[in-house]
Amino acid sequence: MKNKKIVVLTCLVLALVVVAQASAEVKKITSLGQYTFARVRGKIPTPEVMKMLVDRYSADIKTGFEQAGLGDVYQPFIEQLQTAQFEDTTWNVGETVQWMLFRSHGKVKVTGELEWAGKKPVETFTVKVKVGYKTYTFMIPKPCGNIAYVGMVEEIPEAICSLKVSPAKANINDPITVDMSGSQYAKSLKVEIFDKQGSKVATKDLTPGSARWQTKLDKPGEYVFKGTALNMADKPSANPCEARVYINYPPVAVVVPSCTDCKNYYGRPVTFDASGSSDPDGQVTKVAFELRDANGQVVDSYVDTDKPFTWEKALYSEGTFTVSATAYDNDGAVSAATGDSSKSFTVTRKKLFGLIEFGPMLAHGGDEYDLPDYVGYVFIRPGLFTWLNPDKVSLTFTAGVGVPLKGSPWKTTIMAELLANLHLGKAYIGVGPGFITKEVDMRKAGVDAVGQLGFTIFDNYLKMGQIFFEFRAPIGRTFDSHKMGIGFRYNF
Repeated sequence: MKNKKIVVLTCLVLALVVVAQASAEVKKITSLGQYTFARVRGKIPTPEVMKMLVDRYSADIKTGFEQAGLGDVYQPFIEQLQTAQFEDTTWNVGETVQWMLFRSHGKVKVTGELEWAGKKPVETFTVKVKVGYKTYTFMIPKPCGNIAYVGMVEEIPEAICSLKVSPAKANINDPITVDMSGSQYAKSLKVEIFDKQGSKVATKDLTPGSARWQTKLDKPGEYVFKGTALNMADKPSANPCEARVYINYPPVAVVVPSCTDCKNYYGRPVTFDASGSSDPDGQVTKVAFELRDANGQVVDSYVDTDKPFTWEKALYSEGTFTVSATAYDNDGAVSAATGDSSKSFTVTRKKLFGLIEFGPMLAHGGDEYDLPDYVGYVFIRPGLFTWLNPDKVSLTFTAGVGVPLKGSPWKTTIMAELLANLHLGKAYIGVGPGFITKEVDMRKAGVDAVGQLGFTIFDNYLKMGQIFFEFRAPIGRTFDSHKMGIGFRYNF
């Protein structure tokens, strides 16, 4: 009971002392008076009792906070007091408070700065209220309900940097996404990019509201992304904030045609070899070939996914062509065009052939000299074949001998002919002049009109085989000396 009276007396004295208006100077308090802000009855109160009193006198507290210039702290004070930690503390001799709420003649008033100068400490509760980054400390003497403001500390938290970069491995000029949205307590953000040699290649300032950035890197190699977050006091973050990205080296394509001066290669396969293609940090997985003519038009293309990456292509037109190769590696990177990845070559067609033709022939006899109707011959004629317009018009020249299958009066003849041939697919028609020596003594040598009907049985553009029917009609001599035969011609 005695302790209770002492505590109540202390609060009354304290209230009496703080009746005076706040002054610009610190007022020292040596004793406590009356006029408490909120009287507490009974035993020394618990935090629960104090919370109840604050709730009961909330309107008065609001008035006092507004008078003290802390109206914006009132609502957080009321809300946080319900869950705040009440610390048992003391108001020690020599310690000050910024102001204290008290009641005078039923009205709420606020003191100025007070210093406790009594003989012993006063028992109090201390409560902290957070508003943003500011922590306000309030002191409540026991058991009276006076609320004193001790002071405010601005506690700006350290910024925490968060940096995510994806993908971790990419190709040249692929989009790289930088995400710093996970950073905390940051006012501003920055990311810097360094190459393997430590040279800075890019920097970007970001904000918490716009914390993502997309960039590209145009050179291969390893890069380090370093992030920094600045807190409200512009202090940089101290936690590690780095990420690494590897930009894949592209493969190198090399193509080599089996010939550059592809003489007589019309219809023959030309091999394009890209086995020399390589990748500095991976493997070549496929090569795309493309063939263009002299006008730059794509003639054909081919993709090879199996080593050794070659393409065999037969060309059925003459001219200059360009073959190019594009290599792809196991990460999808594509080779750049270089002098080694593109080569030109020229294809020509064989137009002049040697030939040999042979076969049976019938030479007409007739009644003029009491000769049999026909006598068999065998002829063989070497010569030349040339295309005037490939696959359409050709010229043949042959000269050889015809050997009779009967004796006298039939003689071995020498024959020659020059034919112009019109080709209709595999068939052809040939006409032209010929010459033949006399086949019997009673006849004369002379000029023949020669006609052929032929058919090509094989043609690989370097060699040809043809069969034909030939008719030779004498010019300026008796028709009885005409001849006809079939033959096989081999052009080489």
